[in-house]
Amino acid sequence: MSVRLRFLGAAREVTGSNHLLTTPASKIILDCGLFQGRRQEFYERNTHFQFDPAEIDACILSHAHIDHSGNLPNLVKQGFRSRIVTTDATRDLCAAMLPDSGHIQEEDAKFVSKIHARKGAPPVRPLYTRKDAEETLQYFTSHPYRQKIRVAEGAAVVFFDAGHVLGSSTPLVEIEAGGDPLRIAYAVDLGRADIPILRDPERPPEIDYLILESTYGGRRHDPVEKTSERLAAVIGETVARGGKIVIPSFALERTQVLAFHLNRLLREGRIPDIPVFVDSPLAVNITEVFVRHPECYDEEMYEEFRSGRDPLGTARFEYITDAERSKQLNDDKRPMIIISASGMCEAGRILHHLRNTIGDPRNTILIVGYMARETLGRKILEKHKTVKIFGEPHPLRARVEVLNSFSAHADSADLIEYVKPLRGSVKRIFLVHGEEDQARKLETLLRENGLPVHLPERGEEVELAG
Repeated sequence: MSVRLRFLGAAREVTGSNHLLTTPASKIILDCGLFQGRRQEFYERNTHFQFDPAEIDACILSHAHIDHSGNLPNLVKQGFRSRIVTTDATRDLCAAMLPDSGHIQEEDAKFVSKIHARKGAPPVRPLYTRKDAEETLQYFTSHPYRQKIRVAEGAAVVFFDAGHVLGSSTPLVEIEAGGDPLRIAYAVDLGRADIPILRDPERPPEIDYLILESTYGGRRHDPVEKTSERLAAVIGETVARGGKIVIPSFALERTQVLAFHLNRLLREGRIPDIPVFVDSPLAVNITEVFVRHPECYDEEMYEEFRSGRDPLGTARFEYITDAERSKQLNDDKRPMIIISASGMCEAGRILHHLRNTIGDPRNTILIVGYMARETLGRKILEKHKTVKIFGEPHPLRARVEVLNSFSAHADSADLIEYVKPLRGSVKRIFLVHGEEDQARKLETLLRENGLPVHLPERGEEVELAG
């Protein structure tokens, strides 16, 4: 029996997760994420699949983050008509996130086209529309954790909790191999232990092959307990300067974790009582999804909700959906905290807030998540003197602060602890979802721990032995 695995996205890079499993009976893709980067490469990579979407028998979706789910509308546009199999919470999140992604791309295309028109350049087209995304939702089927689901001929999946974001999973794919099934675990993305809101990640049993993320494969995060302390210090320093704190944030998970910490800091009187704005219609919708899925909470979060303490500050903070209200923040000169999407500063309302605050040294841009190469967020993180927003240059004079302790990704120590029990049983570990320098460092650490590891290139195909 021949089972082949081809790495088509997020191999030696972070965004655009997409991997193809081919068996004698079926073709299955793991994730179908949006690649993020320079505009021309963004369109080229996301519109050209290295397989025929109409031939795919199922898509197994690990979680709702756009770099894992965001290219599903293009998959459907190009002929996919099978099932997208995922967890219950991920289905509900995608019902909000994919149409929002289509809407943002339409709006950003209009805005950039206006700028192009002034320069005599041609208009740009959205990658896909809100309507495209809404049509994709009909192909979703959802299931609880730890339930085996047949996804295609000769193939089944069981979802284990990845502890990364609400509804995130480590799918364990079982391929019929004549005798014992071939078991392939997909731990991309993997969460951290003891972070607020979610349960700790769990490891599937009896793995033959593991596909593992390496985002922070060579780095260690600050201890979780120091997160609030450092956040309070950054806020206090910025308020003392009379500035605003602008936080680019993923609408899913990072915004809710930030809200959790800020709400607690305000409740305990550890930061100045300044306005907090969550300026993202998507974040508002996602927060509502959080309330509907207590089965994903850890014990502390479940108790916070059960006792009516409003842990996400839905009564204290202003959650903005209206575009006009969003624009008013630019004319409000008071110190304030603005949390807005997208997390890598590639689209959405955060671009408008950055355009209006990035040139003022009183302000702080607070980086709380991973920034992929060639994204605006990465250039801000690296403190380029000038950055382009909507194609126009802006001097970076605002202070830039980084809090990696907010990351929902496992660091090198977490990853090593996760895989150590597999020593002597796993046939091979494939490292994906990490820039090459981080993946190389994790590769070395795994080899030092006696684990068989391989770092595939994008487009590489390997055969999995039963």
